Amino acid sequence: MRSVLLLLLLVSLITIQTVTGGKNKKEKHKPSQSRSECTDWRYGNCVPSDGDCGAGFREGSCDQLTKKMKCKVPCNWKKDFGADCKYRFGSWGECDPSSGSRTRTGTLKRALYDAQCQQTISVSKPCHGKPKPKPKERREKTRGTRNRV
Repeated sequence: MRSVLLLLLLVSLITIQTVTGGKNKKEKHKPSQSRSECTDWRYGNCVPSDGDCGAGFREGSCDQLTKKMKCKVPCNWKKDFGADCKYRFGSWGECDPSSGSRTRTGTLKRALYDAQCQQTISVSKPCHGKPKPKPKERREKTRGTRNRV
């Protein structure tokens, strides 16, 4: 009987300690409230620390407060429209023989950190030298070479 009471007392002490310990941990991780709650933050562009892309910093300001935030510039971003402007692109158009390039347009999907972005943009890339044959044409070409002996 004593052992059951001791076991019950031990389990209840552990439970109480775990519950109170969990509450203290949650309170420790809460961010401290600043004296002035600023709601109109303005952010600058993400500036890579080294080179044209990769990890960098973005400066934010509100009233007289400034803070630096970590950010990342993707290495495949297009400098024409910036890393903070996200676009949804259509498929590539046909090759224009006069310019030797193909184009596609994109519409603004979202602007990060209140960036100033164009609503629609157009990008181009050079055409490939020789158009790839369609799968049916490839099959016929390979069959014809196999039958020759």
